[in-house]
Amino acid sequence: MTHADAPSPTLEQPRAGEPSSPPRCTLVVTAHAGDFVWRAGGAIALAASRGEKVTIACLTFGERGESVMAWREGRKLDEIKAIRRDEAERAAATLGAEVRFFDAGDYPLVATAELTDRLVAVYRDTQPDVVLTHPTEDPYNGDHPAANRMALEARVLAQAIGYPGEGEIIGAPPVFYFEPHQPEMSGFKPEVLLDITEVWETKRKAMECLGAQQHLWDYYTDLAVRRGVQLKRNAGPNLGLAHKTMAEAYMRPYPQIAKELA
Repeated sequence: MTHADAPSPTLEQPRAGEPSSPPRCTLVVTAHAGDFVWRAGGAIALAASRGEKVTIACLTFGERGESVMAWREGRKLDEIKAIRRDEAERAAATLGAEVRFFDAGDYPLVATAELTDRLVAVYRDTQPDVVLTHPTEDPYNGDHPAANRMALEARVLAQAIGYPGEGEIIGAPPVFYFEPHQPEMSGFKPEVLLDITEVWETKRKAMECLGAQQHLWDYYTDLAVRRGVQLKRNAGPNLGLAHKTMAEAYMRPYPQIAKELA
């Protein structure tokens, strides 16, 4: 690299001797082993591509309720857990994220004081700048709202200086709800449309790690196309233009903080 090519100092590139800022962190709290891939794989891959840290708190393997093929093949519970764990680890690695398994048991996923403590510890350890999790409603899968409640409760408790546990307290990271499988029945509105075009192939490869739910590969590909069309339609005049944008949809439960409207 020549002197002319050398990058000038920026906020991300501190001068010699100055302490460097830790990379931004995204925390994903997900009920089952596949949820983070279908619903937030693009957001995870985008963050990782920017050099940010992404940690996935996977509460269950989806071993009882989301592993139909394995059960029909006569697999045992421990074997199914191992299969789903392997799939989730490979998918997370493809996206560029770290995944931590809680093995809390699905169908139903039940909140406990111990589970809450473990989630608080993850919040304090990762110090997230952004949190992604399930929305509050899903009449087809009670594990998803349960994960939402635990994610929000742990976020609040991790801010409380008097709450017992190791690690520094956190701030108040913004929360985004990713899209449920049946949005119309779950009160979901696509308030935020995230352009994931540049990492779509990465997300698709991560989806293909989930052989236990192969029937969802095409569904979530089609959904990314539809959300991409909505993104383009809301980004400016483009009627009649070809649409190749892929996108994910999110909701925001808390107000956006800004100094200007955009």
